[in-house]
Amino acid sequence: MRKPSILVIFLTVFIDLIGFGIIVPLIPSYSEHLGARGIVIGVIFASFSIMQFIFSPIWGRLSDRHGRRPILLISTAGAAASYVLFARSTGLANHTAALWLMVVSRMLAGVCGGNITVAQAYIADITTSAERSKQMGLIGMAFGLGFILGPFIGGVSLRHLGDTGPGWVAAALCAVNFLLAFFILAESHRPGAAQAAVRPHLDQWAHTLRHPKVGLLVVVFFLATFCFSCFESTLPLLVGANFHLDFKNDATSASTVAYLFVYCGLIGAVVQGGVIGRLVEKMGEPRLIALSLVLTAGSFMLIPFLGGGSQLTWQVLIQKDGLPWVWLLLVLGLLSVGTSLTRPPLFGLLSNLTPDHEQGATIGVAQAAGSLARIFGPVFATALLAYSPPLPYLICAGVLLATTVPILRRLCGAGPKASGGSDRC
Repeated sequence: MRKPSILVIFLTVFIDLIGFGIIVPLIPSYSEHLGARGIVIGVIFASFSIMQFIFSPIWGRLSDRHGRRPILLISTAGAAASYVLFARSTGLANHTAALWLMVVSRMLAGVCGGNITVAQAYIADITTSAERSKQMGLIGMAFGLGFILGPFIGGVSLRHLGDTGPGWVAAALCAVNFLLAFFILAESHRPGAAQAAVRPHLDQWAHTLRHPKVGLLVVVFFLATFCFSCFESTLPLLVGANFHLDFKNDATSASTVAYLFVYCGLIGAVVQGGVIGRLVEKMGEPRLIALSLVLTAGSFMLIPFLGGGSQLTWQVLIQKDGLPWVWLLLVLGLLSVGTSLTRPPLFGLLSNLTPDHEQGATIGVAQAAGSLARIFGPVFATALLAYSPPLPYLICAGVLLATTVPILRRLCGAGPKASGGSDRC
């Protein structure tokens, strides 16, 4: 009989995130080509997060009742179908029909994107409380690596297979992922485990948030994700303005921002895959979460005030004109370290504070809170950026710093002593 495996669940999430990374960077240009402008592109983006917000708790609750494996299989098959629809939308001559099909494909992808909840519950099932934060870091590492390889594969498939190529490649990867999970992914949920109560969607939120420490962690994840989505949605605009890049007429300028995101992803993957366990043992989860927010806030205070210099090249980096880019890379490195240190200890501690039979439901609520943050964050940030570029970054920095206070006051001593240091503050 197969045994549950951290490696297999890591591969499942990793391949899923590669497919996601292939598609997401292409949505703005594809949407514009089909005639979408401004808020319509925002709606296409938001459709994914809205559906993920709705369905993350549902997938988690279903996995508590029926097991992790069948839910992962269903959601992975659905993700493959969503990318088939995306590929079809990019090949339609009727632009209106193509846009509607693209929205439907992103909504279906958002429905199935709740499988990250189930993957985290799977890890909670097969790890001890002492190792949980460390192993939750593998989910973050899969995110980082997926967002590094995904855009690269998307660019290659677009160049060699045409407009529909990225969608078909993403669908093929998800199909491979389904077969991988079907044949080698074992069930992790114990057959005799207690069953979570069946609650309506809003009642599940109320039940989860009613527990003070669990509710606080969900709010912290919402705020951290909100601030990071502000960064994601405004960095290209900010760098373009501050470093005089011409995205419309210069392909090199556009690729520069892609390289910056790859750089951030690499640092995040290294941190989440390498040092999380040791830091949790040394500091405990609450202090590590607080440190991550402080590092992120510090970088937010600096990013909007960096600028100048020539187009980014390796030659420029070693010259005087490249000094602003060096500073930007250092600050983005600080941000990447900070943001990558948030998720693993937060979800590790959240899991340790949750009964075994409610792991999926609770993690689902937290993931849904993150999806909600990704709906509001970009709208908030882009609106303020037009008024005053530093403002969204400084507000987010203040929010993150203020959040560290309740973390240290209310979460020290949370969780069992076996959780590898979560009692220490």
